Amino acid sequence: MQPEDVKRLLEDRISECEFHIQGEGCNFQVTAIGDIFAGMTPVKRQQLIYSALSEEIASGALHAITIKTFTPSQWAETADADRA
Repeated sequence: MQPEDVKRLLEDRISECEFHIQGEGCNFQVTAIGDIFAGMTPVKRQQLIYSALSEEIASGALHAITIKTFTPSQWAETADADRA
């Protein structure tokens, strides 16, 4: 599986989110940015991503996934901090 495959799956299954995917084979890092995460606990955010990829995880197509989630304002703050 390639990063663009994971991105396409997530875009098809979770609307109104921006995804940045890194990795290869069955190990990926997912960064997700969207208003959908507002008011969600970190655990609920991760569960949303995992549930969207549950078939691929169950089949072994995806094995290790690292997930970072942000609202757009949190992402902007992170980007600003990285530029400082």
